[in-house]
Amino acid sequence: MKLWLFILLLSVSSGFAQITYELKENIPYYDTESQKSDAYLKERCKLDVYFPKDTSNVVTVVWFHGGGLEGGNKHIPEGLLEQGVAVVTVNYRLHPKVKHPVYIEDAAAAVAWTFNHIKEYGGSPDKIFVTGHSAGGYLASMVGLDKEYLKKFNIDADKIAGLIPLSGHSITHFTIRKEMGIAGTQPIVDKYAPLFHVRKDAPPILLITGNREKEMLGRYEEVAYLYRMFKVVGHEDVELMEMDGYGHNMVYPAIPPLLDFVRARIE
Repeated sequence: MKLWLFILLLSVSSGFAQITYELKENIPYYDTESQKSDAYLKERCKLDVYFPKDTSNVVTVVWFHGGGLEGGNKHIPEGLLEQGVAVVTVNYRLHPKVKHPVYIEDAAAAVAWTFNHIKEYGGSPDKIFVTGHSAGGYLASMVGLDKEYLKKFNIDADKIAGLIPLSGHSITHFTIRKEMGIAGTQPIVDKYAPLFHVRKDAPPILLITGNREKEMLGRYEEVAYLYRMFKVVGHEDVELMEMDGYGHNMVYPAIPPLLDFVRARIE
């Protein structure tokens, strides 16, 4: 092996070896008084922070799990491990113990916590990207597009560096429709729909779905309509990606383009 190549490989491998990661688990993201007043909130409204140690000003990805607003638990997608970014992964309260808009309010509280505390973990409040899969993608969209939820925590939603919903509802979520007595096959667009909150000045957006023939309940088509409406209102940084060969469970192949989108917007 040529000497210069050996030195390059050694320096690269040494650089990677210097980065270690830490995981802080089950951090409450509501204040003490809120936890005292609601046992389910105290049990459920916690997050984990996974971060590269001894760093500063790093990108943070807030991840909301899927599960139809009825199930699921916080976790870190494999593709986000050891990527030089901090990951905040969130539990939120679930149907039927709560109903809308509690899910969205919890998501906003977790994002607000991230803005207020991520510096303690080496992150930058100017580099927070919000994402999630399915129901989690829906929550990411709602928190970033309807500014009222974060406004309650004195956070401007436009300070989010980017929104990356993976196969998330763009119409009103089917569990919320069920709570309203509306069939899952009856689409509606009301204030609980990301489509209702399309605006030109929203954060940069990457919309990712599975293949339109493999996705669930017309998911590709509603996301494509969201993309088109952002174009109509003149949003200058919105992308739509369809993952050919994959259906609704397309998280793993979506992580590399997610990271590409993130890195392109902080360089």
